[in-house]
Amino acid sequence: MPLRPVHVNIKARDTGVVGRFWAEALGWVAYPVGGSVYVGPGGGIVWPHPVFVGVDVVPVPEAKPAVKNRTHLDVATTSLAHQAELVARLRSLGAVPVDVGQGDVPWVVLADPEGNEFCVLEPREVYRDTGPIAAVVVDCADPREMARFWGAAVDWRPCEVTDDRAVFRSAAGSGPYLEFLRTPGGRTAPDRVHLDLLPYPGDDGAAEVERLRALGARDLDIGQGDVPWTCLTDPEGHAFCVLAP
Repeated sequence: MPLRPVHVNIKARDTGVVGRFWAEALGWVAYPVGGSVYVGPGGGIVWPHPVFVGVDVVPVPEAKPAVKNRTHLDVATTSLAHQAELVARLRSLGAVPVDVGQGDVPWVVLADPEGNEFCVLEPREVYRDTGPIAAVVVDCADPREMARFWGAAVDWRPCEVTDDRAVFRSAAGSGPYLEFLRTPGGRTAPDRVHLDLLPYPGDDGAAEVERLRALGARDLDIGQGDVPWTCLTDPEGHAFCVLAP
């Protein structure tokens, strides 16, 4: 059975600072879990969450390279006033404006305290019911190829597939979108942000990994050692992990 996206993994030197920042950005709670920080809705950790994709901030010793991440979050807002208030509050918490070639656009591009880019969107009808994360956005060279691979890899349904973009959302029609956008340039540094996928209860995780390899995934060694999850890349080299059931 296809896998389910359960959280966005963000690498950080200071997981406390970055975790608290993302909790503020999303209106959620930062939950310390070992050396990592999980960011999710309040009321205690519910994982995997039935609707939302969480944020898992994990420790690494290296600083982010001075290149744009290929994966980023789009943050939803409910009004222009909400957008302006959120941008101002996040800048007071350490976010900085960044220029990724966006030009004159109605959204605001910022970077978190360790340089991970994200967008605070103007209110859009399509994102009115997503929750605080409007979309997980991935730069790619071939959206149709990403649609082929990810459409088979995960249990989210395709909403749009063109030469310029491939868009997915959960079959329940809730939570954030997953968007692959045609973007010039390729991979120039290890992925600092990636998706983590989880098999359903009763599914064979090893069989799922083999299925992904047959679809074009490749094994990825980032020094993870003997761990219960499997690190892979998709056909364009985007990193992701298949977690233990």
